[in-house]
Amino acid sequence: MLKSIVNKYNIAGPRYTSYPTVPYWNQDTFSLEKWKTTLVKSFKESNSEEGISLYIHLPFCESLCTFCGCNKRITKQHTVELPYIKAVLKEWQLYLELFDEKPIIKELHLGGGTPTFFSPDNLKHLILEILKDAELAVEYEFSFEGHPNNTTREHLEALFEVGFRRVSYGVQDYNLRVQKAIHRIQPFENVKKATKLAREIGYTSVGHDIIFGLPFQTLAHVKETIFKTKELLPDRLAFYSYAHVPWIKGNGQRGFNDSDLPTAELKRKQYEIGKTLLAEVGYSEIGMDHFALTTDNLYQSMVNGKLHRNFMGYTASKTKALIGLGVSSISDSWYGFAQNAKDIKSYYSQLQSNTIPVYRGHILNKEDLIIRKHILNLMCQFKTTWTKDYLYFKELPNALIKLKEMEKDGLLHIHVNTIEVTKKGQPFIRNICMAFDVLLQRKQPNTQLFSMTI
Repeated sequence: MLKSIVNKYNIAGPRYTSYPTVPYWNQDTFSLEKWKTTLVKSFKESNSEEGISLYIHLPFCESLCTFCGCNKRITKQHTVELPYIKAVLKEWQLYLELFDEKPIIKELHLGGGTPTFFSPDNLKHLILEILKDAELAVEYEFSFEGHPNNTTREHLEALFEVGFRRVSYGVQDYNLRVQKAIHRIQPFENVKKATKLAREIGYTSVGHDIIFGLPFQTLAHVKETIFKTKELLPDRLAFYSYAHVPWIKGNGQRGFNDSDLPTAELKRKQYEIGKTLLAEVGYSEIGMDHFALTTDNLYQSMVNGKLHRNFMGYTASKTKALIGLGVSSISDSWYGFAQNAKDIKSYYSQLQSNTIPVYRGHILNKEDLIIRKHILNLMCQFKTTWTKDYLYFKELPNALIKLKEMEKDGLLHIHVNTIEVTKKGQPFIRNICMAFDVLLQRKQPNTQLFSMTI
């Protein structure tokens, strides 16, 4: 039965960190000026009440990991650090010029690339300069992605001093053959040391990222990784499917053959056994692909109905305005999306012209906003409703027809004006959201744009 369900629903589909998804952004109705107008509107509506979020992309890595789908630049030349920081700070100043009051920062996240490629002093300098022209929310959260091999005590202490209390380490898998295939060799002892250091210094949330569906990865490998993870008991986990998208990421995801990847059925088994083992030691499933201990604020946010999802993934609180700084970063004003230039040369060039370095985006219309709300509800709460007239959209009856088959398969329940996803259906949440994605339904892609849902 599991095999037939997996085969039935294992299709290409979005991960829904946004709606509309990036391939369906309307460039014809987008402009930088329109984007800035939506951001100013969002800022005025929400800054004093909920503040804003900041995502800063630090793209540099010393070596290439072949599983990675992020925007990165491979170099061992650390002279790139200060010019890049200078550019990010200039971009921040261009945004500050749009606002008539100091922004209140609720969330700040350093992503990459490898943020710990940068020296502790340079990271501290970056954050202090950002904070000079801002205020902090009462309950703010600063987090960063750390590489277990190069996150030092000095990194952790420097960032702790400027307000960071959460760190997430990329683990992926502990099996050496798998690590060699993805060019990410890091012994368990390195992860253990980095995790222990963070806790000694005072970090209140330490996360690990684990991936299933990697090349050469077996069920036994996943079990071994989970058993080792249990020993360290991180506060939260991302346990997600490897997204094989070499047509987008080029040679970076061609370090192995397609035949080296697990089948969809095996991937599903890897996920199920991992989820079972995690539940045994007290982890609760959070939305899609995330797990947390009951003491972590991500779990508490889910219980309180405040879980949110955006371009940073799942977050414990929501802000209308998310400003992305750095090359390729994506910003979200709730009413619009904007993505920065993807290559550093273009990014630097636009900043030298005193222009916010946006190269594409989307302004959401009324229909977009309604469907975005439904997809967010499904991704964060596993249910959505249209009891209010403003949550109804004209193609909803068609979406419900598409969902009838999933209801027969036990993946969800359709009520008069509500949909509830079952436990059985939670692993297929991307498929369920696709029924609401009217842009995808109206124009099916001619080529594969997304990773497989399983």
